[in-house]
Amino acid sequence: MDLTTTYLGLELRSPLVPSAAAPLSDDIANIKLMEDSGAAAVVLYSLFEEQLRLERYELHHHLTHGTESFPEALTYFPEPAEFHVGPEQYLKHIARAKAAVDIPVIASLNGSTLGGWTDYAKRIQQAGADALELNIYSIPTDADLTAADIEKEYEQIVKGVKSAVTIPVAVKLSPFFTNFANVAKRLVQAGADGLVLFNRFYQPDIDLESLEVTPNVLFSTPMAMRLPLRWVAILHGRIQASIAATSGIHRASDVAKMLLVGADVTQLCSALMRHGIKQLSVIEHDLRVWLEQHEYESVKQLKGSLSQKNCEDPSAYERAQYMRALSTFPFPAGK
Repeated sequence: MDLTTTYLGLELRSPLVPSAAAPLSDDIANIKLMEDSGAAAVVLYSLFEEQLRLERYELHHHLTHGTESFPEALTYFPEPAEFHVGPEQYLKHIARAKAAVDIPVIASLNGSTLGGWTDYAKRIQQAGADALELNIYSIPTDADLTAADIEKEYEQIVKGVKSAVTIPVAVKLSPFFTNFANVAKRLVQAGADGLVLFNRFYQPDIDLESLEVTPNVLFSTPMAMRLPLRWVAILHGRIQASIAATSGIHRASDVAKMLLVGADVTQLCSALMRHGIKQLSVIEHDLRVWLEQHEYESVKQLKGSLSQKNCEDPSAYERAQYMRALSTFPFPAGK
């Protein structure tokens, strides 16, 4: 059984890739276990520019606070520039991961300025990453910012990063665009080698005792895969870029569905957080069984066979199917 696939120009042993959302990749031992359990590549946790800027600000504040109290204090502490603050730890982590495993190591970057995106991207490439995933994780709150402005900013980020590096670049996106198909097409035209569908934003909650807004991390369920499944199916064969499906992928059957609609790889997070890294080997085993039962000889053989482009009923992925689903729903009698 041939599980090999190609993603971002990288030849992978299977379509199973732990995603950047999983904090498991912050430990080299975990990354080695991922490889041993069947991971075809690993996407490291994200480097956040805003966090680095905050760390620099806090260090500068603590080093300079009160130093003007008397003349001698001005030279008591070394200048902040002498301290190794910034992405160095992340860059070293990339190098250590590359030395520890043979599978591709894909870095993840979340910038907040165009200069930050390009500068850190170059340094990530120099550290040895095989590819880079741009984790554009932002929620616009400016009521004067138009959709066109936001989309243009995304294009500028992709163009800027692609001009700065030679390694493959994927863009991890949210689905919240007026016309996602158009945005996907334009980002590929801007240079994106792949798209990752979709970023799942973590929603805040309210603590009713403290009356404070609190972060609320919820694992995905298989139901969450319906949204990326639709868009992978729509985009397959229509854009010249790799497609990674993520969110809601927990079982081999979920992987099979994503491959059928055209995904090149599937990224897993919640399944590994719930069941452990070794769940990768379970999913791979079950995927092999499913392929054999359905008489497929390879992943490439089934990839995209149920995409919108190849589906006998293309409307299955569009609005018409919604009306059909409602008309056939088995409502209880007397309700």
